[in-house]
Amino acid sequence: MLASTEDDQARELLQGLRGLVRRFSVAERADVACCGVTVAQAATLETLLREGPLRIGLLGRRLGVTPSTLTRNVERLEAAGLVRRAADPEDARSSRVSLTPKGRTAARELERQELVFARQVLERLPEERREAVSAGFHDLLVAVREATEECCPGAYEHLMEGLLVQGENARGCGGVCRADTAKAGTGS
Repeated sequence: MLASTEDDQARELLQGLRGLVRRFSVAERADVACCGVTVAQAATLETLLREGPLRIGLLGRRLGVTPSTLTRNVERLEAAGLVRRAADPEDARSSRVSLTPKGRTAARELERQELVFARQVLERLPEERREAVSAGFHDLLVAVREATEECCPGAYEHLMEGLLVQGENARGCGGVCRADTAKAGTGS
C-alpha cells in the first residue's frame, strides 16, 4: 500500500532505502565469500581496480576506514598475493598500494558477480517498467544530492568520491551519480 501523507511517504522511502542498503550489503557479503576475502578487502580491491594505484592515506579516505584497519586489510591482501605496496616515488614518507595480476583478476570477478546480481534484479522488473525505474532512480539520486548539499555542503561529493556509475553520461547523470575521479591519484 502506498503512503498517503508526506510523513508516511518519507517513512516509506527511508524504510525502502534501508532495506536496499541491507540487501545489497548481504549480496556483497555473499559475493565476497566466494572469493575468500572480507567485504572491506573486497572494497579495497574494487577501489584499486577502478582508480589504479593509490597512496595508502588516500585509499583509506576513499574507503572511509581508519589507518589501522586499512593497514591490517592491506597486509592480508598482500599476504594473499592480491596487492603490493611500494614506496611512493613522489613522497618517500608514503607508500602506494596497487593490484597484482591475481588481485586484478579477483577484483574483476567481484565486479562480475555484482553485475550478475544487478541483472537478476532488473530481470524481475516488468520489461516495460525498467526504463521508468532507472529514470526514477536517477531522480532519487538528484534529490539525495540536493538535500545533502543543502544541509552539509560538500558532504555528497566527499561520500561519492571515487565512485563511478558506468554509462551515466548516456543517461544524462550530469555527475550526480559519481564524484570527480580526476583527482584519484592525488593525496597522501
